[in-house]
Amino acid sequence: MKSELAEEILTLVETRSSCQPALIEFEMAYQARVAVDRIKFAIKHTEEFGPRMEQMREVGLQLLDALQRLEAVDRRFQQRSLVAREGHASNRNAREAFGEEIRSSHQRVGRRNGR
Repeated sequence: MKSELAEEILTLVETRSSCQPALIEFEMAYQARVAVDRIKFAIKHTEEFGPRMEQMREVGLQLLDALQRLEAVDRRFQQRSLVAREGHASNRNAREAFGEEIRSSHQRVGRRNGR
């Protein structure tokens, strides 16, 4: 009985932790947004003030590629974060039901043991 309960609790914890973004992911998302802003600034100024040379065009393309990659990562983070928030709300009811099941299980075990 105790091993089954432990397995259920472990499964619940693993499910919850895999759904939520880690703190480092929030930090990385913030840093990515800062980098996106700076790359946009660099692209804008390169186009406005840079000499019209092939090398400057290549620099602009490289910056644009980096920008698109960071924006794609940011979108994936936003989607994962949204799924975690939605899952958190729907899992709240499941966790409450699971908690009630655990309490009643403990009460049954306590009655059997004469507590």
